[in-house]
Amino acid sequence: MPKVGMPEIRRPQLVAATMSAIDEVGLAGASVALISRKAGVSAGIINHYFGGKHGLLEETMRSVLRELSRGVQMRLNATHADDAKARIMAIVDGNFDPNQVNGKVTKTWLAFWSHAMHDPALFRLQRVNEKRLLSHLRIELKKLMPAEQAKFVAQGIAALVDGIWLRGALRPSGIDPQMAVATIEDYLERQLSPSVHI
Repeated sequence: MPKVGMPEIRRPQLVAATMSAIDEVGLAGASVALISRKAGVSAGIINHYFGGKHGLLEETMRSVLRELSRGVQMRLNATHADDAKARIMAIVDGNFDPNQVNGKVTKTWLAFWSHAMHDPALFRLQRVNEKRLLSHLRIELKKLMPAEQAKFVAQGIAALVDGIWLRGALRPSGIDPQMAVATIEDYLERQLSPSVHI
């Protein structure tokens, strides 16, 4: 967590520089010196306010997660409260927002996921993100089906979001948001079919 007093004008510069460095050389090669050069600040500022590269990665992911949350919330706000299916698809669409599928952000996500398994602070961020997604989905799905089925289908949608996202992030052509949303919508339609039971 950055120390109080970090100039707000510097924070976006440092986050952008971190993503740019990860995009170019990977997390292992994204040294404090490289990031500071890209941001046009001294390495001392990064060490003072963030405690080094690890703290800066955490702040970068907090920024990406805030952007993800804003994208989902914006779509939900534009969707009628009684249209549960449209709201579910708004949540899905927010996870494939252009801000989330550009090359620099996808590489940052991949670096984050690989380190979250071994880092308690990053793991907590991942758990918060996962719980938020499942909670949003369950709220809407419970309007359409029994609670146990809603829990099951929410897990399926979340798995599709992560799986499609990961496969796309590893392809040279990147993530295809339209294909992703269409695939998940097809799954949802099948789960809403009266013949489908868990």
